[in-house]
Amino acid sequence: MKSYIVGNWKLNFTVGEASIYLHKLQKNLPNYRDIEVIIAPSTIALQPLSLQIDRHKMKLGAQNAFYRDYGAFTGETAFSQLRGIVDYCIVGHSERRYIFREDDKMVAKKVAAAVRNKITPILCIGETESERAFGETADVIRDQLIGGLSEVADDDLEKVIIAYEPIWAISSTKSAKLASPDEIAEVVSLIRKILGDTYGKKLAEEVPILFGGSVNSSNAGAYLTVPGVNGLLVGGASLILSEFTDIIEVAKRVKS
Repeated sequence: MKSYIVGNWKLNFTVGEASIYLHKLQKNLPNYRDIEVIIAPSTIALQPLSLQIDRHKMKLGAQNAFYRDYGAFTGETAFSQLRGIVDYCIVGHSERRYIFREDDKMVAKKVAAAVRNKITPILCIGETESERAFGETADVIRDQLIGGLSEVADDDLEKVIIAYEPIWAISSTKSAKLASPDEIAEVVSLIRKILGDTYGKKLAEEVPILFGGSVNSSNAGAYLTVPGVNGLLVGGASLILSEFTDIIEVAKRVKS
């Protein structure tokens, strides 16, 4: 299975800045066959970067999209409009869930729309600090996982990537703390068990699971060696060229 390194740029970089960053990244990046590098800039930069990106070296991902293919939805961008521009889309990120109030039903519709339009959804799931403190992690993970996949046919499960991103470990949160490899391993094991119970063990083992939460070049190696982790969802560190390229290099060393 490939390793996936996803850079979520969030609300950063103008189109010009994004283009310059991409140019520098591609210049410094070899063509890795066993590592899929994905960058997810803001929506406005997707189309121009799609003309610039070397798809042999990396792929383009969206941070969000709307589940309806067309209609009177002012301000939205549909998955159908992104088809052919991006290969991946982040769905259900904690900032979408908790700032923009997207529930599991909405997330499920977006996952299904992505698959329908031949875009690989990266389904984000993760518990808050209080949910973890009250022992609710397993329930939250189960609800978000099963809820987010509820409109995906069993045969299409292989077209989905899962990203475990505990909210309490995201660097942008005020009380963020680093997740330990043991804490990550416990939840990743739970995710595969839930998938196995629902879709069968074989399918469950084929679904890539990423980890995200204050990932940087210093801890990337530890996270990538956690059993069952197939890559990383990188936030702030993906905005720093040297950091992001170092993380990719770490992934290559771990892979080899």
